Amino acid sequence: MKRFTLSVAVGSAAAALLVGTTTSAMAQPAPAGSARGTERICAAPAKGYASCNAIVVTDASGKPVANATPSGLGPSDIRSAYGLTSSSSGGRTVAIVDAYDDPTAESDLGVYRSQYGLPACTTANGCFRKVSQTGSTTSLPRTDAGWATEISLDLDMVSAACPDCKILLVEANSSSFSNLGTGVNYAATQGVSAISNSYGGSDTSQLSAYDHPGIAVTASTGDNGYGMESPASFDSVVAVGGTSLKKASNARGWTETAWSGAGSGCSTVNAKPSWQTSATQCSGKANADVSAVADPNTGVAVYDSTNYQGRSGWQVYGGTSASSPIVASVYTLSGNTSGYPASYTWGHASGLNDVTSGSNGSCTTAVWCNSGTGWDGPTGLGTPNGTSAF
Repeated sequence: MKRFTLSVAVGSAAAALLVGTTTSAMAQPAPAGSARGTERICAAPAKGYASCNAIVVTDASGKPVANATPSGLGPSDIRSAYGLTSSSSGGRTVAIVDAYDDPTAESDLGVYRSQYGLPACTTANGCFRKVSQTGSTTSLPRTDAGWATEISLDLDMVSAACPDCKILLVEANSSSFSNLGTGVNYAATQGVSAISNSYGGSDTSQLSAYDHPGIAVTASTGDNGYGMESPASFDSVVAVGGTSLKKASNARGWTETAWSGAGSGCSTVNAKPSWQTSATQCSGKANADVSAVADPNTGVAVYDSTNYQGRSGWQVYGGTSASSPIVASVYTLSGNTSGYPASYTWGHASGLNDVTSGSNGSCTTAVWCNSGTGWDGPTGLGTPNGTSAF
């Protein structure tokens, strides 16, 4: 898969972000004779802004593949792969923070949940709530079609991993870290167990908006291969990497390798948390802490009816935008989020599936970009195997 760095396309692409027009910054056209490629939904961000980390499967013309029926991994696959045999969250809530408005978020969530036989999650029954970055239900930001697909991906992954979790969707006015951080701070006042952030920008110094002990604040490590992103690089955040997930004829029924697009590395500006061990060989915060499926080629089914590039319906998505809400949901299922939840996970790594093969690029220290036994950059300590590590 092609990769781009956050320094490219800042001219026209960043300008597009600033005015809210979604521009594709990374596309992998389908090769001759193939009907599949992938495209990143959001452009590379300007300084102080974030890009969503969603990637959609495209057809030979480079347009998202949209069908009347789903393909890709569904809820039963996610729960089987990650040993999520208990579906009870005890009424706890996962918050999703994204930029701009998805006008069809609730109705699309209803289609997804109905398709897979999950209980309804609506405003009317108290399961779903959509608000602005300051909590308004009436004064919402304007619509952005690209971020709307990101929102659908996030909501569907919470539903897949934790069908009875309540969901709070917080829509920031823009993709600036100032506005997104305002949304995170609002979510933290709402009694949530976890806050998922499926976006990132360049490695920057810690922001207080992402420091909320007692809440599992998760963030995607990025889709550009080896390299650091914030807010995943903040020492208070659970950095969530990505894997390729496939069914297998083994005891688990699944096999995972590091996804080549997952971000990883060592922060040069944020401190190493006390719970990260010498295994990282980093002097600062290391990405990732944990991981879940992110490869669009082993991607997840998502339903979205807000047209993106003229397409809507059932699509297949990947990116670490998928893995962050999955991991946030597992923390919510466990309910064990006192202090900084990553600390508990680092102390209970035996409760994870260790991912031991695959790479996301070239690096000076092998463990930062190559998977192996124990901690590694692309997949962290591993993927959920039930909730005992969360």
